[in-house]
This record gives sequence, C-alpha cells and structure tokens, in this order.
Amino acid sequence: MRLSVLPAAAALVAAALVSGAAPAAADTPAGPVLLVDLEAGKDRHHNTGTVLYERVDGAVNSVRIKSVTITSGQLDCAWVQWNNPHDPNGWSNLTTEPSCNGTGLGEYPDIVIKAPAGHPLKVRLFADHPGSDVVHKDIQKL
Repeated sequence: MRLSVLPAAAALVAAALVSGAAPAAADTPAGPVLLVDLEAGKDRHHNTGTVLYERVDGAVNSVRIKSVTITSGQLDCAWVQWNNPHDPNGWSNLTTEPSCNGTGLGEYPDIVIKAPAGHPLKVRLFADHPGSDVVHKDIQKL
C-alpha cells in the first residue's frame, strides 16, 4: 500500500524510539518493531530513508518489513533495497517505485525477507542523479 504522506510511519518510528528498540541479533525471537535510519548525500542531494521491521520468531536471518519511507534529494531519485542473495545484482528494491526530486514516499510492504545463515541481512539507501555519475549510498545491517 502506497501513501504519499508519512504520518503513520512517523507514529511507528516514534513508538519504536519510545520503547527503546535497538537492533537485535539475527536469531532472536520476534519482538518489538525495530528501526533503521538511512541517510546519504548532502545539500540538494540529501536523501533519507527509514525501515521499520521485526524479527520472524524462530527463524534465522528472516525479518518482516513493516514499512519503508524515503525522502529524496531535490536532484535525485532514491530507493531502499535489501541485499538479496538470490538476486543476480545482489540487491532488491523494498519499494515499488523510487522517490524523486524531493518528494516523500511511504509504503507498507508487510513482506518477509530471508537469507541463508551466515549472510547478514542489510538494507541500503541508493540514490542517484539521473543523467550523471553522482551516486549516494548508505548501508546498514538489520
């Protein structure tokens, strides 16, 4: 489900922060909603993203993606991706479309992403300026 405004995601972020949530080890049981903040670039290329997720109870290297938010830089298009070991390029998008030209994007995919034991799950904010070689990245471990 796609929303152009991000108030529901902001409420989830606030709830995660109030609960003191911090990333847990990959083999811990399901628990609170966890938060990863992503940031890349500066000035008119400043891009931000947030991923809210929870561990899948009893599963190693499995998390449920609750929401993904992105705000792109004024000159960029930005995606949030995860390091999918089954994708030929190594990364798969967590959003159905990018956020471009300073707009915000919020999606609630409610999907489980999985990787084999020993493959640390990561998310990244990938932003580029169309028509140039300017690329910004921020990678964080789940």
